[in-house]
Amino acid sequence: MKSIGIIAEYNPFHNGHLYHINKIKEKYPDYSIVLVMTGNFTERGDVSIIDKWKRTEIALKHGIDLVIELPYPFATQSADYFAYGAVTLLEKLGCEKVIFGSESNSVDSLYLIANTQINNPEFERLVKIYSKMGNNYPTALSLALKDLTNKKIDEPNDLLGISYIKTIIKNNYKIKYETIKRTNSYHNLDLNDEISSATSIREALKNNLDISKQIPKDTISYYTDLHFIEDYFDILKYKIMTEKDLSIYHTVEEGIDKLLKKKINEANSYSELISLVKSKRYTYNKITRMLLHILCNFTKEKANMLKDISYIRILGFNDTGKSYLNKVKKDIDIPIISKITRDKDPMLEFELETTNIYNLKNKSIKKEEQKLIYIGGTNDKE
Repeated sequence: MKSIGIIAEYNPFHNGHLYHINKIKEKYPDYSIVLVMTGNFTERGDVSIIDKWKRTEIALKHGIDLVIELPYPFATQSADYFAYGAVTLLEKLGCEKVIFGSESNSVDSLYLIANTQINNPEFERLVKIYSKMGNNYPTALSLALKDLTNKKIDEPNDLLGISYIKTIIKNNYKIKYETIKRTNSYHNLDLNDEISSATSIREALKNNLDISKQIPKDTISYYTDLHFIEDYFDILKYKIMTEKDLSIYHTVEEGIDKLLKKKINEANSYSELISLVKSKRYTYNKITRMLLHILCNFTKEKANMLKDISYIRILGFNDTGKSYLNKVKKDIDIPIISKITRDKDPMLEFELETTNIYNLKNKSIKKEEQKLIYIGGTNDKE
C-alpha cells in the first residue's frame, strides 16, 4: 500500500480542493491519500473559520484517507517553517510523494529556484544587498532569484512549493514532489462560478453572501457558527496593553513592540491595528503572524524549544487510512497520538493551550480530548 501526501488548511474546503483530490485519485487510484492539515490557526496569522474536527470530517468525506495535524509552531509561521513541519510529517509517514497546487506548474523551475537558495552562495549576498536598498525580505528574495535564475516566482502556491522542495533537499528526504496546475488566483477576492479562492470565500462569508456554487453542496451545513480573527481583537488589545515586554513573543522584532504599544489605543479592530503599523519593512503577513503569536503566548523561548516534530497526531481516518497507518507505524520513530492522555509532549501541551484560546470565541468546538474522527468505508487500496 502506497500513499500520496497533501498539505492544506481547508479554510474553507472548496471546489478547488476537491479538484486537487480528484486529480490525484485519477492518476494514483491505488494510493492512500494522507493529509497534513493545520489546526485552529493558519499560516497567514489567521483563525480557521470552523474548527479542525469539522474540517477533518469534510476531508474524510471527500477522498482523504488519513488526517494528521500540523502543530501550531509550524502551522503559524512563514513558508520555510510551515513546509519543514508538514513535509517532515509526510516523510515520517512514508508517503511516496507530496502533490501540491502550483500557479506555474513547472517542477523544473521550482527545483532550480529551491536549489539556488540552498547551494548558491551568491544568493544570500544579493538578498542582503537588496534588503539594504530598502526592500522587504520577500521582495529582496525575489529580486535576488531573478538575477541568478532569470525566473520570477511570486505566486503563493509556487513559493510554498519551493519551500517544500527546499525541505526535501536540505534533509535528504526520500519523498518526491509533483504539482497540479492551480486554476484560480490565490489573491482574487471575486467569487467565480465554480472554483474560487479560499480568501474570496471567507470574504463572502463575512458579508453573508451565497457560496453554494463555490463549495461542495454537502459541506454547506458545516459553515455555521463562523468566527474570524477580528473576533479576538479585544483579547489581543488587552494583552498588548498589559504586557510589559512584547519583544518576548516570537517574530516580534525590536522597534515594532514599541509601535504596537503606541498604536493599540488608536485601533478599534484587528484590521485598523495592522494598517497603523504596516510599513515597507513590516508586511501584512509578517504583522498578522506576530499578532497571532502575541495572542497565543507563542514566545521566543517556546519557539526555540519547539523546533522539531516530536509526534504524529491523528485527527481522523477511514478504513483505508487505518490500514495504511497499521502498515507503516512499525517504521515510525516518534509517538503516534490518537487521544489525549495525562502525560503530554510539550508541543502537544502547547497545542492544547492554543485550542483553549481558540475556544474563547468558538463555543461549538468539541473537546480537545475527544477521540479521533472515524468515517467507515474503504476505497480498496490494499
